[in-house]
Amino acid sequence: MRAVCLHEQGGIDSLTLEENYADPQPGEGQVVIRVKATSLNYHDVFTCRGMPGIKIPMPMIIGLDVAGEISEVGAGVEGWNAGDRVLVNPLDPTDSSKGLMGEMLPGGTAEYCLVDATRLITIPEGCSYEQAAALPVAYGTAHRMMIANGGLEGGERVLILGASGGVGSCCVLLAKAMGCEVVACGSTEDKLKALTEWGADHVINYADHVINYNEEDFTKAIWTKFGKPHRRKFEGGVDVVINFTGGDTWVPSFKVTRRGGKILTCGATAGFDPKTDLRYVWTFELKILGSNSWLPEDLETLMKMISEGKLSPIIDTVLPLEKTAEGVKLLEDREVIGKIIITP
Repeated sequence: MRAVCLHEQGGIDSLTLEENYADPQPGEGQVVIRVKATSLNYHDVFTCRGMPGIKIPMPMIIGLDVAGEISEVGAGVEGWNAGDRVLVNPLDPTDSSKGLMGEMLPGGTAEYCLVDATRLITIPEGCSYEQAAALPVAYGTAHRMMIANGGLEGGERVLILGASGGVGSCCVLLAKAMGCEVVACGSTEDKLKALTEWGADHVINYADHVINYNEEDFTKAIWTKFGKPHRRKFEGGVDVVINFTGGDTWVPSFKVTRRGGKILTCGATAGFDPKTDLRYVWTFELKILGSNSWLPEDLETLMKMISEGKLSPIIDTVLPLEKTAEGVKLLEDREVIGKIIITP
């Protein structure tokens, strides 16, 4: 089979297209998937570069999010048949020690993928392979952060930082689907235009929290639009801040959240050890809620929403297998608005 493999870490240049990679063979409890679509994530950039404390077996086929059709069924597999349309959960819900697809186990940037049957989720009618593949890491994470853990409610005013990426775009779509008032932050005019097209009620241009001639400090922008939060009153600012960037945006997020409001986080792409200010936490009775990855039911709910016409994942571009490295480079350079899909 054809496969895009990482033979050594160091950078995206280490990704190579193999024309005659060995076809996978199903073992006990396993199936082989004919890959129809795989979405890339920034995690693939980290896999190529190398991550402290994580030793990745080589060669590795990247791609965490995989959707396709079962082509072979191994011994002991029940309830699944050749031809079934399936989404692969990058995490095994029965045994987390098996690790992520595309990191510890071969992923989806190949024509075929070997998968434990415990990871399979049925793709319903009305949900395409590309749409399903867009979900797990980004949309699954967003759904769990906002709904399962965050308890987001319709009518709330929500500020979303980093809103144009995979997780952020889902946050915008889910919040709008629930009837929230959405304030979305992006770093370029093209991203702000896209955010508006996705339904954001207000957009703020910011880049590294620095005020330039075409950029706004999001703290001052929120105060101007909605008033400064009051420590004695339940007014001003926003009800919820979604901040998975961390870094210099962390304390400013406290400053724009109304008394009794929530800050939701599922990552720290701009820095995991930011300065904090506990005075805001107790003075404004803030609730800081963390969320880690997703559960199968998050993915099932999202696919159901797609099949019912309630959600349409934002796909930036669809690339053939041989252009996988180009797709990862686009992610590394943050030249992406939505998801990048690879179709073998």
